[in-house]
Amino acid sequence: MSELVKPVGTRAIARDAVRARISEVAVDLFDTHGFDEVTVEQIAAAVGVSTRSVHRYFPAKEDTVVADPAGLGERVRDAFAARPEDEPVWDGLLASYEALLAAPGRDEQRGKKAMRVLGSTPALRARNLEKHLLWARLLTPLVAARLGGRDAPLRAEAIVQSSLACFDIALTAWAESDDETGADLLRRTFAALRPAA
Repeated sequence: MSELVKPVGTRAIARDAVRARISEVAVDLFDTHGFDEVTVEQIAAAVGVSTRSVHRYFPAKEDTVVADPAGLGERVRDAFAARPEDEPVWDGLLASYEALLAAPGRDEQRGKKAMRVLGSTPALRARNLEKHLLWARLLTPLVAARLGGRDAPLRAEAIVQSSLACFDIALTAWAESDDETGADLLRRTFAALRPAA
């Protein structure tokens, strides 16, 4: 067996499939009826599982939309860590977000729907902010190490938070667009701040 491929048991595969199905159905219901109008009981009934099962996979209703912020943040962090040390930090962050958008198996229409839902209510916008703070904690130390200097942590935090704002703005615009890609919009938002970075 290849050292690059870690074996995954059937139980983990089934768990991931159920989790993905619950999230998919929930986002569809939220997009159609509105986040506040849909209950966990309705999600459970539409999936064909118990309410308790939904809560086992997603402790809060908001989690069905936000997915796995830690896992996605770790992918961005790892992509940034793998970038060349001499690359400008801003370019490395852009490439790291682009790598996330280019991940295999990503469903564009599903992603657009989730982004529309994510911006539809204060509770989900707050959860998205929590995701940004988590990602910032993962990225800021790496950026600070590349910047160096006495105020590196402060500058790193400003750069990382700015990059997250660009990422969020690009994906929000992409969710409403019929003909632009998330990667194109991401490059444009990053370009808008390039002189300042």
